[in-house]
Amino acid sequence: MPAIDFVVETAISRSSRARQLEAMFDVPPTQKSRREWKGELPIDADDWNVGLIVGPSGSGKTQIGRNVFADSFHQEMQWGKQSVIDDFRTSLSMEDVSSACQAVGFNTIPAWLRPFSVLSNGEKFRVEMARRLLELPDPIVMDEFTSVVDRQVAQIGSHAVQKFVRKHNRKFVALSCHYDIVD
Repeated sequence: MPAIDFVVETAISRSSRARQLEAMFDVPPTQKSRREWKGELPIDADDWNVGLIVGPSGSGKTQIGRNVFADSFHQEMQWGKQSVIDDFRTSLSMEDVSSACQAVGFNTIPAWLRPFSVLSNGEKFRVEMARRLLELPDPIVMDEFTSVVDRQVAQIGSHAVQKFVRKHNRKFVALSCHYDIVD
């Protein structure tokens, strides 16, 4: 089973404001911040389709994702000024695009005709998820998974995404601070 063992060190500002903050909260002065992660990650152990790294905000999920899935992490999707449906690769059939959009809960057909820039944050999350599922190589890594949608939509959407991923034999890793999507 692969192990993760990495350290992130960052220089700490020695500005007057930083020193004042240390004094206000009785924090010992330091030159560096050091965070360390160790553990086992069963990504090569068995055949799998869905992975979840879950933990409280600030626990290091993003750092783990960046370190373990460096090639897949934070691949930016480019969005044009035309309708989002036109931003999907032209090689994809309308049936493929429709299936993926519906699988992630992006079901409001008039929204498919709008540019990405005018969608709500929740709509942006869902259509971006659909594009990632169709266009990116495995593993597809999604940081802050379901963070911008309400919890009911998050649970329903998570279930639909895992069904799509398994049906198409993809590999998907979600990073989230929400435990209600585990099932």
